[in-house]
Amino acid sequence: MCTRNGTTYKKIQEISRRGLLKTGAAAAATFAIPASLMSSIEAKAAGLTRIKATHGGGLCNLGIFIAKERKLAEKDGVDLDFVVTPTTTDVVTLFGAGMVDVSVIPYSNFINLVDAGAPVQLVAGAGVEGCILIGSDGIKNAKDLKGKSLGTFQADTLEVMPYDYMTAAGVPFADANIKYFNSSPELAAAFINGAIDAVSHIQPYALQCLQERSGATILTDGLDLYGKGYSDCVLAARTPLLEEKPEAVKAVIKAMMTAQLMTEQDTLSTLEETVGKYYKTSLESLKLAQSSQPVMIDQRNNTKFFYDRSVSMQKMGYVKNTLPSKAINWNLLEEVIAENGDLYGKLDLKTAA
Repeated sequence: MCTRNGTTYKKIQEISRRGLLKTGAAAAATFAIPASLMSSIEAKAAGLTRIKATHGGGLCNLGIFIAKERKLAEKDGVDLDFVVTPTTTDVVTLFGAGMVDVSVIPYSNFINLVDAGAPVQLVAGAGVEGCILIGSDGIKNAKDLKGKSLGTFQADTLEVMPYDYMTAAGVPFADANIKYFNSSPELAAAFINGAIDAVSHIQPYALQCLQERSGATILTDGLDLYGKGYSDCVLAARTPLLEEKPEAVKAVIKAMMTAQLMTEQDTLSTLEETVGKYYKTSLESLKLAQSSQPVMIDQRNNTKFFYDRSVSMQKMGYVKNTLPSKAINWNLLEEVIAENGDLYGKLDLKTAA
């Protein structure tokens, strides 16, 4: 955990191309495991294109988890291989440095990478909604957060939302004592155990926070700020991969779209398949939380939302520039939709009716 005090915002250390490569190489060396090499050999033997991916720990990642567990991309010639990382920071580092090909990451981290000059593009959605700001007993509104400790992740969607919430109420974000954490379980435990007064968290951990701390109250779930279907996580890909192997990226998008349909049609089976392995909570809690953060791969309707949040991040001091239009590339998603009309037509959540 790290803390930010005072009235000025500490900017994330600016990431140069060299810095990304250096840090990413070190991280890759740390996380490389023999099983990864074996997976590569097996993929080549099967004639598959191996796509290395990173992910976070929230329910917005359910689509890529099911795509991986059920090998949904293999019939389109792709072996989806996860590179496990302990924190969101490591996810961003490896992806930005080019040590992995694609990543499901919070939109805010994607915006940071683009501003730092990383060759990455947003190609599809992953999960929507589910960001929840919770106050302990006695904290009922933005004004009550003045002087209180608020736990979150730095430069994350879970920091942007309380910033927007407090700003909309006319309360300076700097009036709260922001504390940064490294992992979802750590952040949840800090709130549950009384180490912080408020928490901005993602599902299923937000529900855990509400259930296990007496008097906890939801201050905002994002819907009052952004409207229904606002984005949390997205699927981003390295630009060189998009240029060299667009069909492989399409296979991943299609696999995640198939996973979305499977989740909508049989939610219980997908949660049973991921609880314990990806989500450190009970199945019952996971079932209750999933309804507030569904999988949604077609997020073309959130294009303006991404730009508007980059404006918030610019005001927070995290990026120098707002998100350029070229950073969002829906072309492959639209090709997948056009080529798989039956699949797309069955989805409950999508941009087009």
